[in-house]
Amino acid sequence: MRFLAILTTLLLLAACQPGGPGPGEHGPGFEGGMPPPPMPAPIEIKAVVVTMFEMGEDTGDKPGEFQFWRERYGLTERFAFPQSFHDIYLNREKGVLGIVTGMGISRASSAIMALGLDHRFDLTKAYWLVAGIAGIDPLDGSIGSAVWADYLIDGDLAHQIDAREIPENWKTGYFPLFANEPYPDNGSENVARNGEMFQLNTALIDWAFNLTKDLSLGDTPAMQALRDQYISMPNAQMPPKVMRGDHMAASTFWHGKLFNDWANDWTRFWTNGKGNFVTSGMEDTGAYQSMVYLERAGKVDKSRFMVLRTASNFTMQPDGLTAAENLAAESTGAGYAGMRPSLEAAFVVGSTVIDEIVVNWDTYQTALPGTK
Repeated sequence: MRFLAILTTLLLLAACQPGGPGPGEHGPGFEGGMPPPPMPAPIEIKAVVVTMFEMGEDTGDKPGEFQFWRERYGLTERFAFPQSFHDIYLNREKGVLGIVTGMGISRASSAIMALGLDHRFDLTKAYWLVAGIAGIDPLDGSIGSAVWADYLIDGDLAHQIDAREIPENWKTGYFPLFANEPYPDNGSENVARNGEMFQLNTALIDWAFNLTKDLSLGDTPAMQALRDQYISMPNAQMPPKVMRGDHMAASTFWHGKLFNDWANDWTRFWTNGKGNFVTSGMEDTGAYQSMVYLERAGKVDKSRFMVLRTASNFTMQPDGLTAAENLAAESTGAGYAGMRPSLEAAFVVGSTVIDEIVVNWDTYQTALPGTK
């Protein structure tokens, strides 16, 4: 009898449970037995413009890196992007998307990863253009110049001993991970196993440089006055131009001759003498590391990634000033004489490349520029 009572109870409980989906039904979450509307097809993106900061509003005030793209390139369609620093904007007709990553390697890497995994966009054929300002080595070039990078060097991944405690025969207390001294001779090429260096697609960078090398860039009396202080550095005194040179990304805004010497040495070390430090910034190795992972997931093509950095300031002091004095001077309007011209240069040079890609999309969708 007890068994029959238990069995009867179980049968009654089962009868009270809602039935599973019947024919034409899809279970919980579907009202009226109808499936949800299909997700819209992802928007095919031809090019992504990557900027790092904005000064205030996106339009109508003092510009940062994004404003000229937003105002002049028809980036009017807004997409909420709460998983990152700033909403993203699209020119649907051209297929060009603009993003503001936020400053620093961590923000840049997370923003690019978030965009790459966003189901609203098809980025598998997209070209990526980092268009941001930078410091420039006065031994190589002048403010207002636009520099295409071949190598991206990370300035953060390292060992460090305070310079006041290093051996007398050491040039610096900053040296490679897993080494015991600065710039060890390994008897073979240095290999960047931890993201210390990335090489971009040389053929693509060749193409972008050749397309833009003859563009005229803005110059001002204030820029000329600042350049004239670099008496012993002839390249710093030249008018701005489109150049080639390699880029260092580090989350510390460093400044001064000794750090500038370190940046050149660090670049030579990690590129095995093939690279030359020209510009400094804070994001690009993080952004490119995300591209590496996204390519593994089939989301992007990292060989379509370009870095264009335009010089807003010098990375070291001119003759007659200390590093501290020059850094303080840069907080004035005269010290950042190259700020707005560098923003203009990023748009003028960068949009020339983006326009060429968009206009010739039937070709460049499948065949990369610069390839035969």
